[in-house]
Amino acid sequence: MDTSSFSQRIGVVGYGHLGKYLVERILKDGDALGLTLAFVWNRNSDKLKGCVPDELILGDLSSFADRRCDVIVEVCHPHIVKEFGFLFLSQSHFMVGSPSALSDPDLNQKLRQAARLHSRTLYVPSGALWGGQDIQRLNDSGALKALFIRMSKHPSCFRLTGDVLSDWTEEEGRRVLFGGPVADLCPLAPNNVNTMAAAAVAAGTLGFVGVRGEIVSDTALRDYHVVEVEVTGENGFSVHTVRRNPAELGAVTGSATYNSFWNSLLVCKGHGGRVYLC
Repeated sequence: MDTSSFSQRIGVVGYGHLGKYLVERILKDGDALGLTLAFVWNRNSDKLKGCVPDELILGDLSSFADRRCDVIVEVCHPHIVKEFGFLFLSQSHFMVGSPSALSDPDLNQKLRQAARLHSRTLYVPSGALWGGQDIQRLNDSGALKALFIRMSKHPSCFRLTGDVLSDWTEEEGRRVLFGGPVADLCPLAPNNVNTMAAAAVAAGTLGFVGVRGEIVSDTALRDYHVVEVEVTGENGFSVHTVRRNPAELGAVTGSATYNSFWNSLLVCKGHGGRVYLC
């Protein structure tokens, strides 16, 4: 690929496991793919020292516009989406790595309006969602009738609000933690259900209220996460997929999802003022 005429400037917001992976890939492979790292921000900037070139460390996120990014990637927490999402879209395309934030209907509408107003694209990465584009096509055709997603993980992999899972033991086996609308699930597990949030975006006619989700704690799942998707269409049409995503104990994100995010970033070339599943 000839990158001499144009190189996309990428800002990365968050330097956890996923952010670190994306930064390292951009620094390693970006030149050949037309990507340049514009900045990296992390709540604790000390974590960046010695890992990210000093000139690329952004100390104050409110000064992001000075770095003149083409795409800003958020991979930290829904609070950042709420606080900065509108501002990001006023300056660049925005890939939201915490789409559970979009379960807030007011924020969802505000970001969609910002995308249209500024002719920027709000990108939602598929993450661990298998068949997201197919769900979106079925939805757009008017034939999608129901969507259910179950995510099962070892209890050490969940980051839940409150004390829902504070009493787990290795002997307990399988426990259903929640079942119901994804809109209600996102505030309970904002870091664990981004796959469901991406599905709710793909299934726009059902949305966060109409898509049903279930999270399951299972002490037998020591080596992988399981994502089950059940799609129901018209005239008896249905699809059931089961994805086993290798993951270490305590890992919020399965290992295969890292490469999925990278591939999503490569898609972010500008798709007009709208929301785009990538």
